[in-house]
Amino acid sequence: MFLATLILIIILAVLLILIVLVQNSKGGLSQTMGSASSQLIGVKRTTDLLEKITWGLAVSIMVLCLATNFLIERPGSEAESEENSINTERANEGGATNQPSTASPGQGDSTK
Repeated sequence: MFLATLILIIILAVLLILIVLVQNSKGGLSQTMGSASSQLIGVKRTTDLLEKITWGLAVSIMVLCLATNFLIERPGSEAESEENSINTERANEGGATNQPSTASPGQGDSTK
């Protein structure tokens, strides 16, 4: 499921790039490819439609990216508690050798 969502996000991102390139009215793709469509639909209606498609694609990409957080497989809670107990046991085994000394700083100083 995660892979399908990821592929859908990539496809929507490519479509968003193409729609943004078509919107460029200063000699971009809209001048070469979009001239016929602007004669049929009208320039104002075409830009409104392209803007709505752009916003729709952008919002759908954001929603899908947030939704993938719930689709990522995570280890079960049993595995996490088992890992924590192993780490706790290891810390307790080596705890006696890693204890800080309780001597005050001036007791062992013989450089005076």
